[in-house]
Parts: sequence; C-alpha cells; structure tokens
Amino acid sequence: MSTDRRSFLRHAGSAVLTAPFFVKEMMSKPPSGTLRLASFGGGGMAWSTLDGIASHSKVKLACVADVDSARLDKVKKKYPEARLYQDWREMLHKEKGQVDAACVGTPDFMHAPQAISSMRMGLPVYVQKPLAHDIHEIRTMMAMAKAKNLPTQMGIQIHSWKEYKTAVKMIQSGVIGKIKEVHTWSEKKWGDTAKLPTTTDPVPASLNWDMWLGVAPARPFIKEVYHPGNWRKRLDFGTATFGDMGCHIFDPVFSALQLGSPISVRSEGAAPNGESWALDTLIRYVFPATPYTEGKSIPVTWYDGDRIPPAEVRALLGTVKFPGQGSLFIGTKGQMLLPHIKMPVLLPEKDFAGYVVPAFEQTDHYFEFADAVLGVGKTSTPFEYSGALTESVLLGPLATRFPNTTLQWNGPKAKFTNSKEANGFLRRKYRAGWAVKGLG
Repeated sequence: MSTDRRSFLRHAGSAVLTAPFFVKEMMSKPPSGTLRLASFGGGGMAWSTLDGIASHSKVKLACVADVDSARLDKVKKKYPEARLYQDWREMLHKEKGQVDAACVGTPDFMHAPQAISSMRMGLPVYVQKPLAHDIHEIRTMMAMAKAKNLPTQMGIQIHSWKEYKTAVKMIQSGVIGKIKEVHTWSEKKWGDTAKLPTTTDPVPASLNWDMWLGVAPARPFIKEVYHPGNWRKRLDFGTATFGDMGCHIFDPVFSALQLGSPISVRSEGAAPNGESWALDTLIRYVFPATPYTEGKSIPVTWYDGDRIPPAEVRALLGTVKFPGQGSLFIGTKGQMLLPHIKMPVLLPEKDFAGYVVPAFEQTDHYFEFADAVLGVGKTSTPFEYSGALTESVLLGPLATRFPNTTLQWNGPKAKFTNSKEANGFLRRKYRAGWAVKGLG
C-alpha cells in the first residue's frame, strides 16, 4: 500500500469534514443463519441489486421501499412475501430488528442519507456507485463503517469480474513496466446544455414526488426531466457521466496503481449551466507516485462524451479498434488497452506475441457481500477502498465548476488549498426537515 493511500485512510473522516463520533460495535452474523435484506429502491438498478443479493441461497428479501409503486412489479412477482413501503424512513422504523442488512439502489443524491441511517442501526450496507453525491457524505460513510466495524460493499460489480482482475494483476506484474500516464474515457453523455423547461406536469399517481426529492431542494415535477432516469444530468441529483461510469472504468486504474488522494484536479471543458452538468468533459488528475508508477507523480486524464484522447495517444493502438469506453495505460515497456468489460490487450501487439494473458476467476460481487455479512470472507470493495475511489472520481465533476483552474487537493485535510469557493461544494445543505445526523 502506498504512503499516500495509508495517509488518506488514516485521516479519512477525521479532518475538516469531521464525522460525528460513533460508538464502535462488533458486527456478528445473523443469528438465524439467514440474511434478511432490506432494499432502498425496487426498480432499475435497485432491482438488479436486490435480486443479485437475494438470489443467494441464505438471503431472504424482507422489505423494499420505493417512492414509485409502479416500479415494484418485478418485486411483487418474484418476492411476494416482501413487505413494501413508499417511505424508506417508515421502513427502517417498522423493520428494526427484523432485517440484517440493506442495499441502496436509489439515485445518487439519496445514497448517503439511506446508508448512514441504516448503518446507524448496525446494518451492513451494499451501496450502488457512486458511493454518494458529495465528498462530505463519503467521508462520513467511511467513518461510520469503520467505527461500527460493518461489512460494506460498493456496487461496482465488474471489480469482481475476470476482465478487471486480470488487468490489475498484469499491471502489477510489470509486464508493460512502470506506468507513466493513464488515459480513461466513456462515450456516455450524462449532461445537458439546455435550460430546463419552466412548465409543471401532473405527478403520476404512483409517485410520491416529495419523497422522491428527499434531501434535495423542492421543485415542481416535470415529465422526463428527473424521474426515472434523467436525474443523472442534474446538479442536485446526479454526478454527471464521470460519477456514473467513472467508478467502473476508473476502478481498475485506481486498484492496479494503488492510488490514493490526488494532488490536483483540473477541468478543461465547459462549466455546468446552473441546473445540469456539462457535456464533453476533459479532467486532468495528478496523483502521487506509487510502486507501480514512474517519476514523482502520475497523470491520469478522463474524457467523456465527444472528448477522446488525442490522436498521438490513440495511435498507440495501431490496428486495434478504439473502444467507446475504457482505459489506456502507457508504460515504460509498452501499453495496455483495457476496453470496458473486455480482456486487456498488450500493445504493440507484435512485441507481446508470445505473452499468455492470465485469466483470473470471476466472483459474484453480490454474493461476496452476503457471505461477508453471514461471517464468511470479506468484501472486495468496502468503503475503505470504494470511498477513496469515489472521492477521487467526484472531485472531477466538482472541478468542472471551475474551468481551466488547477485545484490543489489536500487529501488528509479533505480540502482544496487554493480555492475557498471550491471548498463550498464539498458539502451541501439538505432540505428542511430532511437532515440526517452528521449530514445536511
């Protein structure tokens, strides 16, 4: 583990963005031998999450809370015994003592309130990526998970797949030497340059709009603008393309190089328009050196939408097709292309003609969490790891608010050292009546 990562983990949750003190309590496996699961969300990614965990032979889906009853059809059909709620706070209150763990698959801006409320009750949590919407929320979640000694997992399922496991081991084996720089990208476009409509639409009968808004500022319902999917584009609810895909694509980079907190982050694209995230971002990071990198620091550059690495970088692929999402590691002995959810490719291909790519066994990310709660093994993306990863990722969207400005980041103190204004975006104020202890 690098010195920078050790420093990050030692200080996480204990500096400027200090989380409240929590009494440490040891987590024991469910006494019945069956893990009773509560789920925040029932449709979309929440369905994939709860079903992925509940498919474990020793897991029973006990209850589900979803603000939109129309998104519970699959739950009702496959898990008819699960108790259903619209208010997640009511679910936690009524199900206290009746559940052993929780999973969170709601929009980004509600991850921390729901996860923190669950962990405060002693429940291990599985939280979909990104771990939270803001840096302060991440630090608070990391601190509570550590204080309560709870099994935790972030939903970056590909972390457990053979493609990413293989890439990490290949980089760490030194097959392409020390890493000089990394370029990583996604063609997705979770942003919007247009101003939002000023109209107001009727709220669907199945949806509790006030409950959907949760901790975010109140506003009228507008069809197709927020629920069920376009919230990812909006500043108050989502975390842009990088927040959506970065936690996946940046994960093997972060893991392979054992990165910790960056030294600096710089956006060279447009700023958000005040309502929605910008499109086509280019974000430059500089991280401290690790045992797997060359020089005193390592540059990592993110591109999304129509932004892609420059021609001279793409030329390193030779005849290999440039993928819509992935990463390119540039080393002292060659390059490695890692397309998203595909096996790594060593470049130039002729230089590695005799190399046999080792394939590592794929594991079930969901079952890994269930087993850890049941007292068997550990999770591979606990908040100790995934919190640090998500923090680095979310510094990118934050930097887009300050175009062409190099923001200097102090990881141990969790603050920018050269921008008081940027520090103002590390923590948001929750809507009146929705404060969660330690948040908002």
